[in-house]
Amino acid sequence: MTAAAKRILVMKFGALGDVIQAFAAFAQIRAAHRDAEITLLTTPPYAEFARASGLFDRVETDGRPKGLAANLALFLRLRRAGYDRVYDLQTSSRSKTYIFAFWPRPPDWSGISPGASLRQTRPDRNALHNLDRIADQLFVAGIAPPTPLGEARGPDLGWAAALARGPRATTAERFGLAAPFALLVPGASPAKPEKFWPAPAYGALAKALIDRGLQVAVVGAKAEAPLAAAIRATAPGAVDLTGATSLIDLAGLGAEAALCVGNDTGPTHLIANAGAPGLMLMSKVTDPNHCAPRKTMGVLKTDDLAELSAASVLAALDAERLDGPGRNLG
Repeated sequence: MTAAAKRILVMKFGALGDVIQAFAAFAQIRAAHRDAEITLLTTPPYAEFARASGLFDRVETDGRPKGLAANLALFLRLRRAGYDRVYDLQTSSRSKTYIFAFWPRPPDWSGISPGASLRQTRPDRNALHNLDRIADQLFVAGIAPPTPLGEARGPDLGWAAALARGPRATTAERFGLAAPFALLVPGASPAKPEKFWPAPAYGALAKALIDRGLQVAVVGAKAEAPLAAAIRATAPGAVDLTGATSLIDLAGLGAEAALCVGNDTGPTHLIANAGAPGLMLMSKVTDPNHCAPRKTMGVLKTDDLAELSAASVLAALDAERLDGPGRNLG
């Protein structure tokens, strides 16, 4: 590092959808501090994806330590690191206390912590869309222009899609898929059952898409294999990729997919921000004004997803007019 370079800490711990949307801010921070040594403090599920982005010099994964000893170890490491500036993009009740690791002389601090030199104080911040809230935070920090509400853009994940492609095959081909294909994401947080569209409904949708000439693949975590099995009970031609894809693989598949239908869950946000059109299904527990993707994917919101039929989802997809190369629903 040169004498003029800075040491920067960026904090973002999760969940996946929030981390994916934060990549727009990660890129802005790197652009504003091209000669800095930038460290991301996150959690293990996102480390590989963050390292692959090339936006960080270091990625540390103990952002949510458990127990007094682990918390003290983190605070001591942060204090010794000599950071010149911190961007707290998590802005949680936990992360805002990390400023005390540097007390009484914290570095320049972007976030909501008491005593932060670049503190975001607008009273409506919690009501803003994730992208607008972080865009305003970076404006307050002096590294981004003011952005009108509703106009902060999602991240460019083209780098991840490029990494996912093999030297002699598309990402789809590596997983036995051929264009045009659709991705289904039937999982969600088990703690929020309201976010699940029932697997039999996904099965009916899969069958209808296959009948229209699309190949269908079910993606998600390994623990969601039973959902894929339930879908395949109605649509045997669907391909089960649960547990088989990394986050980078999902970006590659999202960039090549004709469409995606998924619950409000991290993999759907990743696929949407990779460029897939389609629909994110949201129930009464999710506000699209807070987190909906700002790419080509639309949102279908209803109070109770259990009452949403496959025919209604198919009609909504038709209304989206997915008419690009390989993206015509027929």
